Amino acid sequence: MKHKKCCSFPCLGRVLLLLFSFTSLGEDTITSKKFIKDPASIISNGSSFRLGFFTPLNSTGRYVGIWFNHISSSQTIVWVANRDKPLNNTSGIFTIYKDGNLVVLDGNGTVLWSSNVSSSSSTTNTIARILDSGNLVLEDTTSGNTIWESFKHPSDKFLNSMKLITNKRTKEKVKLTSWNTPFNPSTGNFSLALEVLTLPEVVIWKNNNNNNNPYWRSGPWNGRSFTGIPDMDLDYISGLNLFIANQTYTLSIPRNYHIQYFAYLALTSRGNLELTNWDTEKKHWNAGWSLLKTECDYYGTCGAFGICNPKASPICSCLKGFKPKNEKEWNEGNWSGGCVRRTPLQCININGRAEEDGFVSVEMVKLPFFVEWFILGYTEEDCKQECLRNCSCKAYAYENGIRCMLWKSDELIDIQKFEIRGATLHLRMAYAELDHTCTLFLKFYH
Repeated sequence: MKHKKCCSFPCLGRVLLLLFSFTSLGEDTITSKKFIKDPASIISNGSSFRLGFFTPLNSTGRYVGIWFNHISSSQTIVWVANRDKPLNNTSGIFTIYKDGNLVVLDGNGTVLWSSNVSSSSSTTNTIARILDSGNLVLEDTTSGNTIWESFKHPSDKFLNSMKLITNKRTKEKVKLTSWNTPFNPSTGNFSLALEVLTLPEVVIWKNNNNNNNPYWRSGPWNGRSFTGIPDMDLDYISGLNLFIANQTYTLSIPRNYHIQYFAYLALTSRGNLELTNWDTEKKHWNAGWSLLKTECDYYGTCGAFGICNPKASPICSCLKGFKPKNEKEWNEGNWSGGCVRRTPLQCININGRAEEDGFVSVEMVKLPFFVEWFILGYTEEDCKQECLRNCSCKAYAYENGIRCMLWKSDELIDIQKFEIRGATLHLRMAYAELDHTCTLFLKFYH
């Protein structure tokens, strides 16, 4: 009786496949010959992070992801490769493809996900490594350059070594994207990025029928913090750096700034940004700071020319000189229609100045969206006069670190009242709406 030999190509291929996948265990590197075959994984050099296949709770799909290696009791996924194309079995392979890209392959060799880098690299001169920062990097061994990295293509988590980057010229952005649900890593409805319309601020967007709408915004950066986050000076969210060079804006946590290593910011499937840290004694994750605390934190709660105060009842009111656009809806608690002016602006130009209009100050607020930066506004008076000279200017603000900010859009939206910090908005007002008590007193006195 002849024995069946395991020397056919399919059989030999399976042996080599298992051999190469197991030899990758305990290493931090992937090549075309040292790949990961489900359920194998690799660990960063200092054993901080693990890269491999996983299945979320209440799911059957298989994904390639990165998670904290030392926290075995709670598998916290910080990055996912094939988030929109899960495997339906354990036949997956994570490897370097013939074009030099990192890929997720199914059992039939179909590419489900690729790093999608266009370069002259091939399988012979690219390798991938999982670093102790949690970053997965694809390197060209010929040049020594990193040609792709997971930190520039994040999922929903922001680790302390990551950076939010926006190139104003090319429009390229590093942005977080939420999971669809807490147990479904497919691309969700929320994204977070550093936006630079004129001044940099962080914005969370919500996707509604392929239209991105603002969901939350930080207010402009003043050189030290974002003006619309009054508690940013607290220890666990201060210490940010914003570096600007060649129209590229980079937001990061300084290397010398103390922050707990096992901690992360997560953009949740509901659009909130939450800080979570690991309690080494109790062995569980602690929920820390949360971005969206009240209804006023959501973008445009009170509509145009409305101001939101979470301590007031109702929380929405019209700015001075304005009235509800729809009185009935407003009184019923539907504030989305916002407010309109009671008295139109005069803007009568005499010697280059709009003599009839003036300003009222609204203190300790989140400044409205769509700000314009007036570079030549060296003093607050310069800023005020520039706004008066322009009939389309609805308001101005002057902040140390930014100087002159102007608002020329038809509507001022997303203004929130704070108990601490914030900025002062000078709202343009018709002469009839201004307080002339002091003026009349001075005339009588003279």
